[in-house]
Amino acid sequence: MNEYRYLTELSERYPVLKQTENDIKASYEIIREAYENGGKLLIAGNGGSCADAEHIVGELMKGFVKKRPVSEEMKEALIAADPSRGERLAGRLQQGLAAIALTGHPGLSTAFLNDVDGEMIYAQQITGFGKQGDVFLGITTSGTHVPYLKCPVAMALVKKEYAVPGTKAEADVRGRRIEAEVVPLPFYKRTK
Repeated sequence: MNEYRYLTELSERYPVLKQTENDIKASYEIIREAYENGGKLLIAGNGGSCADAEHIVGELMKGFVKKRPVSEEMKEALIAADPSRGERLAGRLQQGLAAIALTGHPGLSTAFLNDVDGEMIYAQQITGFGKQGDVFLGITTSGTHVPYLKCPVAMALVKKEYAVPGTKAEADVRGRRIEAEVVPLPFYKRTK
């Protein structure tokens, strides 16, 4: 299977993606390497990005385009553990790619918000769930403060003559004028 087939199709359909293909491939390679080494993906976002995080986890934890049946070893173990239902379980369960949406733990999130620091809710969960070799994916699209980056981030449509990285601008965000700067995509580079 050509790993980049879908990216190629999307780039052809939406040419604006062409400029980010290498970044998307690099991100994919980081996640693929984590999975190959027994790691998992931790995902977070606020608002609509919270829903995106949950959706991505749903796609990873079950088969999507590529079906992932349980291993023969697991199938045999299920049948041995419960001869009457083991075959059905083995036929319906799927291997998942380990992923956790950090957005679905309201008890922990609200307790940490109340008792410690609301801006650290995702960091606390990464501390608890994460291990060496895992990957964190933070999603944002709203143009508001991003707790895991500790800064405001936005994506906006600007006229071509203003779309040069480094261009200073003002943005109207929910009725407030704020200073902004045009940066190349992706807007955030991981530092080691």
